[in-house]
Amino acid sequence: MTTLKNNLLVLLCIISFVSCSAQIKTNEDSKFKSSNDLKITKAEVTYDSELEHFVFDINVKGKAGNSVPKAVGSLNGAPVLGYVFPTNLKSTDVGFSKTEGIVALALTSHPDFDDTPLWDEDVDGNPTNASEGVIWHPHWVVLTNDKRVAGGLSVKMFNKENKNVKLPTTNPGMPMYMDSPGYNTITKGNSIKVVVPRFRINNVTNFSFDGVAAYMQVNTQWKKENLPMLGVYAVYSVASGDLSLPYKVIHK
Repeated sequence: MTTLKNNLLVLLCIISFVSCSAQIKTNEDSKFKSSNDLKITKAEVTYDSELEHFVFDINVKGKAGNSVPKAVGSLNGAPVLGYVFPTNLKSTDVGFSKTEGIVALALTSHPDFDDTPLWDEDVDGNPTNASEGVIWHPHWVVLTNDKRVAGGLSVKMFNKENKNVKLPTTNPGMPMYMDSPGYNTITKGNSIKVVVPRFRINNVTNFSFDGVAAYMQVNTQWKKENLPMLGVYAVYSVASGDLSLPYKVIHK
């Protein structure tokens, strides 16, 4: 719990840093900073005991999911936009081996690559089209503090030779604590929702969470440039305002 609180304090500092500091040059669309599509007004998770599933829901001032990144034509430097639910869940609750960090459910859009090889989001018979990545889809990730990027966070990486690292079988094959669970994601009006079966989070039905809209970017030259493979470069809004994870699951 102490580690989680420390991580959240760092995140709070990051928000101030991102809003006041000069940004490292990225492929971020300048329109994202002022877009109502990324200004969160509410984050909510409800649990349906009859159907045994959760509905994660983020509401924004504008149209949820309407803003998406522009393709840059390569995996290196590829922009990623996300509506993210940081939680106090354990890494083992979502299928990873035990590791420190913030477990988050990230709904993402990125037009330059596909990281859901098991799922055919555009239903064209080919589940590996790079263009499918722009369709909003979920990932479980473990976030860790990272001073190398402007947003101060990155998806936690690991050495591929480390045999103690466990990932869900639906992971996209990258050396990061990331999963591509294939949950149904719906954008409608000012809401973006994702449906998560209870058994997919270790049957845990009570946890704390928050909501964040953020810009991330891929770096395939991470070894040479000493940057994370997927880092956070900007935070646009936070549901609670202070990333205290104040929200609890609503049971229905």
